[in-house]
Amino acid sequence: MGKWGVFYSSVTGNTKMIAEKIAEAAVEADLLPVEEMPEDLSGYEVVALGYWLRLGGADPKMMRYLPKVKDSTVILFETHGTDPGSEHAVTAYARAAYLLGEGCEILGTFGCQGKINPALIEKRKNSSPDDPHGGTAAMERWKRAANHPNEEDFAAAADFVAQMKRKLVLRQKYREHKQ
Repeated sequence: MGKWGVFYSSVTGNTKMIAEKIAEAAVEADLLPVEEMPEDLSGYEVVALGYWLRLGGADPKMMRYLPKVKDSTVILFETHGTDPGSEHAVTAYARAAYLLGEGCEILGTFGCQGKINPALIEKRKNSSPDDPHGGTAAMERWKRAANHPNEEDFAAAADFVAQMKRKLVLRQKYREHKQ
């Protein structure tokens, strides 16, 4: 197995915690905030890019870096206040993938809830009931998100890395067989 580059953007620490677990499970990995991501990514077998959701997509810092990632095998991982598997969370992967530079192959995606920035919660408390980011349903979602990422999320991130490693092996066997 080759080296992984794990690059993340984090404000509240949620995405950083998941990035640390991914790098730990990858074993041979560089772990850096996205601002320190090297321009030359050719030394990495996998480039894992982590971000928090903003306006249904990757946060602004990560959005600036996604187009610079070219000719790489990519994993996208995200933390968010929405429910896992929700349309909002799933669509965010597509929006991030769309911004990637040419020649990238997405190996997989991972996401989990994360605590929401308290300033954002305070701002949203006074939202109108028809605002999808406010009201009773949103407050319940915020309460669920407040307990994440947790040990189950960390274990799921480690399991995800194991799955991606198996996928890399199978992909290599397939390519060798095809030749």
